[in-house]
Amino acid sequence: MKCIIIDDEPLAIEVIESYVDRIESLELVGKFRNAIKAFDYIQSGEPVDLIFLDIQMPKLTGIEFLKTLHQPPQVIFTTAYREYALEGFELEVLDYLLKPISFDRFMKAVSKALHQQQSLTKEVGVTTTVEGDDFIFFKCDKKMIRICLKDILYIESVKDYVKIKTAEKEIVTHEKISVLETKLPTPYFIRVHRSFIVNIPKIESYSASEIELNQESIPVGRNYKLDVMERLGKIVL
Repeated sequence: MKCIIIDDEPLAIEVIESYVDRIESLELVGKFRNAIKAFDYIQSGEPVDLIFLDIQMPKLTGIEFLKTLHQPPQVIFTTAYREYALEGFELEVLDYLLKPISFDRFMKAVSKALHQQQSLTKEVGVTTTVEGDDFIFFKCDKKMIRICLKDILYIESVKDYVKIKTAEKEIVTHEKISVLETKLPTPYFIRVHRSFIVNIPKIESYSASEIELNQESIPVGRNYKLDVMERLGKIVL
């Protein structure tokens, strides 16, 4: 799970970061001393699955920050104040950790997050195999539509939706690209941009700045360039 820490206390960030480093299932992708910078990061489209969020912060409190997010990822409050527990419950946060936070209590909260992520992943669609063809059901226009993974050209994030493009059709479903990314088989799909995932076998040509498939050009994001060049560079006949 990709996680970020939002806390105005450097020591608190240091403690949570040390706990995250001890858990293989977590990857820390950002640390922020104020909620405004964290908001900009999330709005940029970078994948975030879990937020460790302090409540009492200057400029924008953790609760105010959470209310600004249309589709927030999982959130664990980290605070020294018990009185916000009820409001945290009303905002449907995953857990409420009181400082100083012990590692055992931290692990319990993270276990909830991992379990919740597995449940959400199952709800996105059911992947199975029929005559050797893997597929996923996507919800579109009040019905579930089956898309074979081998037919997908690319997936594009459009705000709170994703567009799944094949050679024959295009569907739009209400989902985060970061959640869908966890469902796709890594050997065949690669995130090349904060807004794009492509099907590797469909790639016709590529460079450090773009990928071409089905007469379309997909940009390669700056933060994904090294991974793209490394992954695709290993596929040589």
